[in-house]
Amino acid sequence: MSDEQPRIISRRDILRSVGIAGAAAVTAPVAVMSPVEAAPAVAAQSATPSAPRREAAENLTATEADLLDAIVDRLIPSDEHGPGAKEARVTHYIDRALGGALASSKAAYAAGLASLDRYARLSRGKSFLELSNTDRDSVLIDVETGAATGFTGSSAQFFALMLNHTRQGMFGDPYYGGNANFIGWDLLGYPGVRTMVTPADQKAYEAGQLKPNHKSAYDYDTFNKATVRKDQHTHEDLAHGD
Repeated sequence: MSDEQPRIISRRDILRSVGIAGAAAVTAPVAVMSPVEAAPAVAAQSATPSAPRREAAENLTATEADLLDAIVDRLIPSDEHGPGAKEARVTHYIDRALGGALASSKAAYAAGLASLDRYARLSRGKSFLELSNTDRDSVLIDVETGAATGFTGSSAQFFALMLNHTRQGMFGDPYYGGNANFIGWDLLGYPGVRTMVTPADQKAYEAGQLKPNHKSAYDYDTFNKATVRKDQHTHEDLAHGD
């Protein structure tokens, strides 16, 4: 490790290659989940109204879910531009998808998260969750560049996997568990799925005045609901990504 000040990961770095077209491209999942796979996670009751909502993970252990939540929070952090991946419930998206569309990555997450936390302990003297944000970023930079040791294969491969799935959960259709309250789409200025765009809509979009419609693709009858039924979720559920 060098003694120079570690680079802080910023959402600008993470979003550099993502734009409006990128958001539109991930409105559908990599693979369609079955109705059973798309079932909502069971939310645990908060100890107090102000406490963060604690959810029961479906495919990750509680420890893995906490660790992943801390990681995605640094990949796309909240800042002056608005909420980040943690608030968009990206971990919820990944956890649920690991039982369906992303099932082939389940073992990689179990091994990779354990390796990342072990590397944090060996290199920084604390578990990842106990580190400051600056040190968390420093660990993630090591993982991103392949400098972190103890991984099966290159740590950079695991970082790329997490980053790809974080982007999916941040900018995909909220039906699949992420992009809660359309945080990702609002961040990019993506006005949402529309089956038609009028000349007035186009002018408003070009002027930055097109009001987001905050609708899931599955709010439209033209989208195939053969394997994803709208009646599984209320509109409020869709908004929160459940």
